[in-house]
Amino acid sequence: MTRLILASQSPARTKLLTEAGISHEILVSDVDEDAVQARYGVTDPHDTALLLARAKAEAVASLPEAEGALVIGCDSVFEFDGESHGKPYTDDVARERMLRMSGSMGVLHTGHWLVDCRETAADDPEADGTGATIGAVSSAEVHFVEMSTDDVDAYIATGEPLHCAGSFTIDGLGGAFIRKVDGDPHAVVGLSISTMRELLRHANVSITELWSVDGNA
Repeated sequence: MTRLILASQSPARTKLLTEAGISHEILVSDVDEDAVQARYGVTDPHDTALLLARAKAEAVASLPEAEGALVIGCDSVFEFDGESHGKPYTDDVARERMLRMSGSMGVLHTGHWLVDCRETAADDPEADGTGATIGAVSSAEVHFVEMSTDDVDAYIATGEPLHCAGSFTIDGLGGAFIRKVDGDPHAVVGLSISTMRELLRHANVSITELWSVDGNA
Protein backbone atom coordinates (compact mmCIF):
# COMPACT_ATOMS: atom_id res chain seq x y z
CA MET A 1 0.00 0.00 0.00
CA THR A 2 1.22 3.52 -0.80
CA ARG A 3 2.38 5.33 2.34
CA LEU A 4 1.51 8.96 2.95
CA ILE A 5 3.33 11.01 5.57
CA LEU A 6 1.85 14.26 6.86
CA ALA A 7 4.68 16.64 7.75
CA SER A 8 2.62 18.48 10.36
CA GLN A 9 1.65 18.18 14.00
CA SER A 10 -1.65 20.00 13.39
CA PRO A 11 -4.53 18.07 14.98
CA ALA A 12 -6.93 19.72 12.53
CA ARG A 13 -5.02 18.44 9.49
CA THR A 14 -4.73 14.87 10.70
CA LYS A 15 -8.39 14.88 11.75
CA LEU A 16 -9.37 16.11 8.30
CA LEU A 17 -7.38 13.34 6.59
CA THR A 18 -8.75 10.70 8.93
CA GLU A 19 -12.35 11.80 8.40
CA ALA A 20 -11.73 11.76 4.63
CA GLY A 21 -10.68 8.12 5.00
CA ILE A 22 -7.07 8.80 4.00
CA SER A 23 -4.54 6.55 5.68
CA HIS A 24 -1.44 8.44 6.78
CA GLU A 25 1.46 8.67 9.19
CA ILE A 26 2.69 11.77 11.01
CA LEU A 27 6.30 12.90 11.00
CA VAL A 28 6.88 16.43 12.24
CA SER A 29 9.48 18.66 10.65
CA ASP A 30 11.86 20.76 12.71
CA VAL A 31 11.63 23.85 10.50
CA ASP A 32 12.32 27.32 11.87
CA GLU A 33 9.65 29.31 9.99
CA ASP A 34 11.13 32.70 10.83
CA ALA A 35 14.56 31.60 9.61
CA VAL A 36 13.12 30.29 6.34
CA GLN A 37 11.28 33.55 5.66
CA ALA A 38 14.33 35.62 6.59
CA ARG A 39 16.48 33.59 4.20
CA TYR A 40 14.20 34.01 1.19
CA GLY A 41 12.71 37.37 2.04
CA VAL A 42 9.23 36.38 0.87
CA THR A 43 6.55 38.82 2.00
CA ASP A 44 3.60 37.90 -0.23
CA PRO A 45 1.17 35.76 1.86
CA HIS A 46 0.46 33.37 -1.03
CA ASP A 47 4.15 32.72 -1.71
CA THR A 48 4.99 32.52 1.99
CA ALA A 49 2.44 29.74 2.51
CA LEU A 50 3.94 27.74 -0.37
CA LEU A 51 7.53 28.38 0.74
CA LEU A 52 6.89 27.15 4.28
CA ALA A 53 4.93 24.11 3.07
CA ARG A 54 7.87 23.18 0.83
CA ALA A 55 10.39 23.66 3.64
CA LYS A 56 8.41 21.34 5.93
CA ALA A 57 7.86 18.67 3.28
CA GLU A 58 11.48 18.62 2.15
CA ALA A 59 12.77 18.52 5.75
CA VAL A 60 10.70 15.42 6.47
CA ALA A 61 11.47 13.88 3.06
CA SER A 62 15.18 13.99 3.93
CA LEU A 63 14.66 11.74 6.97
CA PRO A 64 15.30 7.97 6.75
CA GLU A 65 11.77 7.28 7.96
CA ALA A 66 10.33 8.88 4.81
CA GLU A 67 12.02 6.43 2.43
CA GLY A 68 9.45 4.76 0.22
CA ALA A 69 6.65 7.18 1.09
CA LEU A 70 4.90 10.26 -0.23
CA VAL A 71 5.32 13.33 1.99
CA ILE A 72 2.82 16.19 2.13
CA GLY A 73 3.70 19.43 3.91
CA CYS A 74 1.25 22.27 4.54
CA ASP A 75 1.32 25.78 5.93
CA SER A 76 -1.37 28.45 6.26
CA VAL A 77 -1.04 32.22 6.15
CA PHE A 78 -3.93 34.64 6.63
CA GLU A 79 -3.92 37.78 4.48
CA PHE A 80 -5.72 40.80 5.93
CA ASP A 81 -5.41 44.40 4.78
CA GLY A 82 -2.40 43.39 2.71
CA GLU A 83 -0.57 41.94 5.71
CA SER A 84 0.50 38.36 6.43
CA HIS A 85 -0.88 36.97 9.68
CA GLY A 86 0.55 33.76 11.06
CA LYS A 87 -0.03 32.48 14.58
CA PRO A 88 -0.51 35.34 17.10
CA TYR A 89 0.92 33.43 20.11
CA THR A 90 -0.06 36.17 22.60
CA ASP A 91 -3.43 37.44 23.86
CA ASP A 92 -2.66 41.04 22.92
CA VAL A 93 -1.79 40.25 19.30
CA ALA A 94 -4.84 37.99 18.90
CA ARG A 95 -7.16 40.62 20.40
CA GLU A 96 -5.86 43.42 18.16
CA ARG A 97 -6.20 41.27 15.05
CA MET A 98 -9.66 39.94 15.81
CA LEU A 99 -11.14 43.34 16.59
CA ARG A 100 -9.83 44.58 13.24
CA MET A 101 -11.25 41.50 11.48
CA SER A 102 -14.71 41.99 13.04
CA GLY A 103 -17.32 42.40 10.30
CA SER A 104 -14.65 42.27 7.63
CA MET A 105 -13.01 39.74 5.31
CA GLY A 106 -9.59 38.22 4.73
CA VAL A 107 -8.02 35.48 2.61
CA LEU A 108 -6.61 32.28 4.05
CA HIS A 109 -3.81 30.83 1.90
CA THR A 110 -2.82 27.22 2.51
CA GLY A 111 0.32 26.01 0.76
CA HIS A 112 0.76 22.31 -0.05
CA TRP A 113 3.98 20.59 -1.13
CA LEU A 114 4.29 16.93 -2.13
CA VAL A 115 7.56 15.00 -2.33
CA ASP A 116 7.69 11.48 -3.78
CA CYS A 117 10.32 9.55 -1.79
CA ARG A 118 9.68 6.20 -3.46
CA GLU A 119 12.33 4.48 -5.55
CA THR A 120 12.31 5.48 -9.21
CA ALA A 121 12.86 3.41 -12.33
CA ALA A 122 16.46 4.63 -12.39
CA ASP A 123 17.07 2.47 -9.30
CA ASP A 124 14.56 -0.28 -9.97
CA PRO A 125 12.70 -0.87 -13.27
CA GLU A 126 9.69 -2.10 -11.25
CA ALA A 127 9.63 0.94 -8.96
CA ASP A 128 6.62 3.26 -8.81
CA GLY A 129 8.40 6.44 -7.71
CA THR A 130 8.31 9.49 -9.96
CA GLY A 131 10.73 11.78 -8.13
CA ALA A 132 7.97 14.39 -8.14
CA THR A 133 8.35 17.44 -5.93
CA ILE A 134 5.51 19.84 -6.56
CA GLY A 135 3.30 22.32 -4.77
CA ALA A 136 0.13 24.39 -5.00
CA VAL A 137 -1.78 26.92 -2.94
CA SER A 138 -5.48 26.80 -2.14
CA SER A 139 -7.01 30.11 -1.04
CA ALA A 140 -10.40 31.02 0.36
CA GLU A 141 -12.08 34.25 1.42
CA VAL A 142 -13.24 34.22 5.04
CA HIS A 143 -16.00 36.63 6.03
CA PHE A 144 -16.45 37.41 9.72
CA VAL A 145 -19.50 38.53 11.70
CA GLU A 146 -19.37 41.56 13.96
CA MET A 147 -17.54 40.56 17.15
CA SER A 148 -17.84 42.41 20.44
CA THR A 149 -14.89 42.89 22.77
CA ASP A 150 -16.55 40.40 25.14
CA ASP A 151 -16.80 37.84 22.30
CA VAL A 152 -13.13 38.28 21.45
CA ASP A 153 -11.96 38.11 25.07
CA ALA A 154 -14.05 34.98 25.71
CA TYR A 155 -12.58 33.31 22.62
CA ILE A 156 -9.01 34.24 23.51
CA ALA A 157 -9.55 32.90 27.05
CA THR A 158 -10.07 29.43 25.55
CA GLY A 159 -6.54 29.53 24.12
CA GLU A 160 -7.73 28.24 20.75
CA PRO A 161 -6.81 31.22 18.54
CA LEU A 162 -3.25 31.66 19.83
CA HIS A 163 -1.77 28.90 17.70
CA CYS A 164 -3.86 29.31 14.55
CA ALA A 165 -2.99 31.28 11.42
CA GLY A 166 -5.06 34.44 11.51
CA SER A 167 -6.17 33.89 15.13
CA PHE A 168 -9.19 31.74 14.27
CA THR A 169 -10.40 28.26 13.37
CA ILE A 170 -13.36 27.22 11.27
CA ASP A 171 -13.62 23.70 12.68
CA GLY A 172 -13.58 24.72 16.35
CA LEU A 173 -15.00 27.44 18.57
CA GLY A 174 -13.97 30.12 16.09
CA GLY A 175 -16.53 28.85 13.61
CA ALA A 176 -19.14 30.85 15.53
CA PHE A 177 -17.60 34.07 14.21
CA ILE A 178 -17.36 33.10 10.53
CA ARG A 179 -20.30 34.26 8.40
CA LYS A 180 -19.29 32.50 5.20
CA VAL A 181 -16.36 31.11 3.22
CA ASP A 182 -15.90 31.69 -0.50
CA GLY A 183 -13.64 28.89 -1.72
CA ASP A 184 -12.53 25.50 -0.45
CA PRO A 185 -13.45 25.28 3.27
CA HIS A 186 -10.84 22.54 3.71
CA ALA A 187 -8.18 25.13 2.84
CA VAL A 188 -9.33 27.15 5.84
CA VAL A 189 -8.91 24.09 8.07
CA GLY A 190 -5.34 23.81 6.78
CA LEU A 191 -5.30 21.13 4.07
CA SER A 192 -7.30 21.05 0.86
CA ILE A 193 -8.20 17.46 -0.03
CA SER A 194 -8.93 18.42 -3.64
CA THR A 195 -5.57 20.20 -3.97
CA MET A 196 -3.76 17.20 -2.51
CA ARG A 197 -5.61 14.97 -4.97
CA GLU A 198 -4.23 17.01 -7.88
CA LEU A 199 -0.68 16.88 -6.50
CA LEU A 200 -0.93 13.10 -6.08
CA ARG A 201 -1.79 12.81 -9.78
CA HIS A 202 1.68 14.17 -10.60
CA ALA A 203 3.12 11.24 -8.64
CA ASN A 204 0.85 8.84 -10.57
CA VAL A 205 -1.11 8.07 -7.41
CA SER A 206 -4.88 8.10 -7.16
CA ILE A 207 -6.26 9.37 -3.87
CA THR A 208 -8.41 6.24 -3.76
CA GLU A 209 -5.22 4.22 -3.20
CA LEU A 210 -4.88 5.95 0.18
CA TRP A 211 -8.42 5.28 1.34
CA SER A 212 -8.81 3.23 4.49
CA VAL A 213 -12.04 2.20 6.14
CA ASP A 214 -10.75 3.24 9.54
CA GLY A 215 -8.16 5.82 8.51
CA ASN A 216 -4.93 6.08 10.47
CA ALA A 217 -3.98 9.14 12.53
